[in-house]
Amino acid sequence: MKKNLLIIFTVGLISSCSSSGVVVKAPIAPTDISIDLLALGDSYTVGESVCDSCSFPEQLKDSLLANITSDRPVNLRVIAKSGYTTTKLKNAIASAEIANSYDIATLMIGVNNQYQDKSLSIYKKEFSDLVQTAIRATKGDKDKVIVLSIPDYGFTPYGQNSGNAKTIFKELNVYNTIAENYCEAQGVTFLNITDITRQGIQNPDLVASDGLHPSKLAYARFVARMIPIVLQKLD
Repeated sequence: MKKNLLIIFTVGLISSCSSSGVVVKAPIAPTDISIDLLALGDSYTVGESVCDSCSFPEQLKDSLLANITSDRPVNLRVIAKSGYTTTKLKNAIASAEIANSYDIATLMIGVNNQYQDKSLSIYKKEFSDLVQTAIRATKGDKDKVIVLSIPDYGFTPYGQNSGNAKTIFKELNVYNTIAENYCEAQGVTFLNITDITRQGIQNPDLVASDGLHPSKLAYARFVARMIPIVLQKLD
């Protein structure tokens, strides 16, 4: 019976998604314990060139507060910085003293490895290390980790003007395939959001004012895909 209710709820929730997010009530039992989110990444996680509350982790936090039926507070910790490669993110995490008690952890990393033409072998090794770090941060529960695909900056004015849009497209496909295959082998949720960013030329509203990063609207669409998954994982 419980499984049937969950399926019914999930279908209804997904059907309510839109580019502006979702506002539904999720059946999360009331508790005094907070929901703790950890977001690991680079400029796409920080929300470069958008407002402080416009990044996808901040919008995810707001969406959770709007959707849960209890009064549980939602806490967010972001370990990310513009320009971070997998190596720099690993170093930042090592000095950050992350608790192993998060309810949800997200990871989006790799664009700067591609941009800086780092070896794929480095990405493979360090990406797997970062996924395992995220798993440890969620009390060892791999089901509480969500890896997001790398956005495609080739579909921005910056990428188009670089003359390398086709190369960016092909190389990011390779990076995302590596990440997806690893996540599938580990039983970790991999969420594709790259296709959203590949609409950036036909829909300029998906690109931030700097002509390079995703906009608030693009991040809202990321969250519209994420929120049903996150609510299921918290249920």
